[in-house]
Amino acid sequence: MKTLQFKTNINCGGCIKAVTPTLNEQAGAGNWQVDTANPDKILTVNSDKLSPEEVVQAVEQAGFKIAAA
Repeated sequence: MKTLQFKTNINCGGCIKAVTPTLNEQAGAGNWQVDTANPDKILTVNSDKLSPEEVVQAVEQAGFKIAAA
């Protein structure tokens, strides 16, 4: 499994709840997490099948900003 990391503006439980359906569909439940305690709000995705571009697209579709960490 490869680990992908991104800076996001997902900064609270409500934001995580909003992006959960999209990321669960793309990466699978339990294969991603957001460190809201980190100033950069780091999203970590563990996946063999997703490209960084696919993760960016999924998060942007959910209405959040994302950039390579």
